[in-house]
Amino acid sequence: MRWPDRVAAEWHGTGGATTIAEGPDPGGTVSGWTPDELARVGDAEELEIASYRPDGTLRPYVTIWAVRSGDALYVRSAYGPENGWFRRARAAGTGRVRAGGVEKDVTFESPPADVHDDLDAAYHAKYDRHGPAIVGTVVGPQVVDVTLRVLPRD
Repeated sequence: MRWPDRVAAEWHGTGGATTIAEGPDPGGTVSGWTPDELARVGDAEELEIASYRPDGTLRPYVTIWAVRSGDALYVRSAYGPENGWFRRARAAGTGRVRAGGVEKDVTFESPPADVHDDLDAAYHAKYDRHGPAIVGTVVGPQVVDVTLRVLPRD
């Protein structure tokens, strides 16, 4: 697997949190996404997400919200860690997404710790027109642990 913009990753403690130092990818992609793919997927109203089963087959797609922050794409589980798609995505670590005319195999990883305020703002900017009750399910401190960074796989 190729991680073009990852320069260094360091594990801290037993929680598995990572600190990732990033730099530009000489191939012209950002976080593995081409600028066009990232714009199309990030601008799409909804994202379809599916994880891979242990036998390599793809589970059915589930439609969710996704936001872009900087050069990365993120998803959050609106109904906590027991939400089926989230549990399966976290366990599998790999899947497939499609949105904005882009379809890609991806990996799911924990996000950087400092991104959550930006993600809250991105969810508000993109989805507030749906009302506070529904947007409230994907913003705030209760969704920090149910946030995944979505990265393309080679």
